[in-house]
Amino acid sequence: MKTADLIAIDVHTHAEVSCWNPFDNYGEEYDRAADKYFGSNRRPTIDETVAYYREKKIGLVMFTVDSEAQLGRRRIPNEEIAEAAKKNADMMICFGSIDPHKGKMGAREARKLIEEHGVRGFKFHPTVQGFLPYDKMAWPIYEVIAEYKLPAIFHSGHSGIGSGMRCGGGLRLQNSNPMLLEDVAIDFPDMQIVVAHPSWPWQDEALSLALHKPNVWIDLSGWSPKYFPPQLIQYANTLLKDRMLFGSDYPLITPERWMKDFGEAGFKPAVHEKILKTNAMRLLGLGEVQPAA
Repeated sequence: MKTADLIAIDVHTHAEVSCWNPFDNYGEEYDRAADKYFGSNRRPTIDETVAYYREKKIGLVMFTVDSEAQLGRRRIPNEEIAEAAKKNADMMICFGSIDPHKGKMGAREARKLIEEHGVRGFKFHPTVQGFLPYDKMAWPIYEVIAEYKLPAIFHSGHSGIGSGMRCGGGLRLQNSNPMLLEDVAIDFPDMQIVVAHPSWPWQDEALSLALHKPNVWIDLSGWSPKYFPPQLIQYANTLLKDRMLFGSDYPLITPERWMKDFGEAGFKPAVHEKILKTNAMRLLGLGEVQPAA
């Protein structure tokens, strides 16, 4: 990634449409509920997303969410995203996603994605994937991630997926309490754990975990910064300034909207570059960056 040419690095973007697989309308009711919840029905292809970010001079980390066991939906191939990342290596990185229910077979896939496809991290969504982060069934996949000293992003807090559906679509919010990551952070100190989103209604738990465990980071995706809890901004300006990351959750939120609101949300000018770019560079091992204080 040519970081000098980029104004920011967005560590949280989603692949929404596969151009390799045929359209799969199974479980499409989750998409319609999400459209209503987020007030957006943008579903760009991977190439469309890359072109958009290239125009904005923003680097991106892209992933899908493999929830085949819980939702029964065919995932977007990790390899499809990885191929796009190779073609756009100056500004794009691929993270893989493997359903933890796949256990040792999932661990084999993780190793192959790293060694053969250049995947640089992994994404988990405990609510949508239907697992508790500390469940030992996920350990084989975590072990591979830790072996290669790669980061893993975990959804936290409320989920717009399933919101408003009968029984919430059967998805359990409790799986995404960030404190459930504590056992993972202890057992896998070589795996950098990114707690995604303001973790409402567990924001204080996320801040406590990150303050206590130096391998825990927080990405600020999924919300406009003007709605961030005040304690999140407080710690981003002070004790956690070196482990806060810019993420948009694109296409649900655009980076332009996020960055505009970020500039008006009370973040100190001294932390802007850290949050927008250099913290992500350290997390992703991109170039020479001063170590965290």
